[in-house]
Amino acid sequence: MLRTPAPSSPRRARAGVALVFFTNGVLFSALLPRYPEFKALFGLGDSGFGVLVVAFAAGALLAAPLAGRVVRRFGALRATVVGSAALAAALAVAGGSREVWLFALALAVAGALDAVVDAAQNVQGVLVEQWHGRSAVNSFHAAWSAGAATGGALGAAAAAAHVDPGVQMLVNGAAWVLVAVLACRLAVVPADVRAALRADEQHERTPAAPLRTGARRHAWRALLPLVVLAICGTLVEDVVGNWAVLFVRTRTGAPEAVAGLVLSAALLAQFAGRLLGDPMTDRWGRAAVARAGGLVVAAGAALVVTSPAPAPAFAGFALAGFGCATLVPAAFAAAGRVPGLPEGTGIALLGWLMRIGFLLTSPAVGALSDLTDLRTALLVPVAAGLLAALVAHALRPAAAGAPPAAR
Repeated sequence: MLRTPAPSSPRRARAGVALVFFTNGVLFSALLPRYPEFKALFGLGDSGFGVLVVAFAAGALLAAPLAGRVVRRFGALRATVVGSAALAAALAVAGGSREVWLFALALAVAGALDAVVDAAQNVQGVLVEQWHGRSAVNSFHAAWSAGAATGGALGAAAAAAHVDPGVQMLVNGAAWVLVAVLACRLAVVPADVRAALRADEQHERTPAAPLRTGARRHAWRALLPLVVLAICGTLVEDVVGNWAVLFVRTRTGAPEAVAGLVLSAALLAQFAGRLLGDPMTDRWGRAAVARAGGLVVAAGAALVVTSPAPAPAFAGFALAGFGCATLVPAAFAAAGRVPGLPEGTGIALLGWLMRIGFLLTSPAVGALSDLTDLRTALLVPVAAGLLAALVAHALRPAAAGAPPAAR
């Protein structure tokens, strides 16, 4: 099914990986604008809702340690296709749920499947970036942002048209799984090219480095700041995904159809930031770009907190989306090149550890919102932006990872 299409080329493979990321973004984000409906359906307060939606992150956290094994056993592209189909099915169950336990279970299963797909697409993305010989990881994550914005718009439109969430997610999933199959056919890297790239990478590593205790400690010291950077980025994405629509709808008085579009506004801004991410990284370096991004996140979240009307809230969420755009791609790109770790291990470990942030974000925001109010709770991404800037400032250039062209 995933044999190399003819003719295969780095540009074709890069387009295929970008389409894989786009599809992954559409699949889950289409459900997010319907979250206020489920909150009302289940009669939950802010803290209860925060605990409920963390089921997705909990499932991802449990499955992420196994993602590397799945990718090595079945291959990145096969894991992506099968995982995407199963993810679409789980999300369709969530959309059709009328019981809170079934919704939570479906979200947990979806999170587990998404962890596998996420690892697989990033492994394939780093491979294609190496084949292409130019920085590309930001553009892949830009494609995810575009897909997530598309999914958010589709979900908002379905909500405005009063389409049943279960029907919406079933149709959405079936359509985009077909796209995932096509994308993976385009993204194939020939076996001889993969072997040559792996040989080159092994030649750059110290042969015994993975076996030395000192090398492993050095690898962890290099990886942990990247984990913090990634958690800050995913925290902002999580807040936007789970709370932006609710905030704009309940705290600024926006109509339902308008409030649903704030997700797309933030994700489109993130998409723009990721499109600019590769040239900015080539010019200023990943650490400098991440530092500036953290400050933009903090400024955008502060604007949201002080917003009295929908327009400034939209602008604040868009700024936060733009600022966090390069944080996760930079962390993945650098983790894939941490010395002293076997191939793919850095990406798998980063993907697992950064999901811990998802377990904390929504419950923390929900609990703080119940204790104070949602405006005060959204000071959390302000702190995350400042922490990201601080961590990026402390990163050495080598630890932040250099794009292929600079090597």
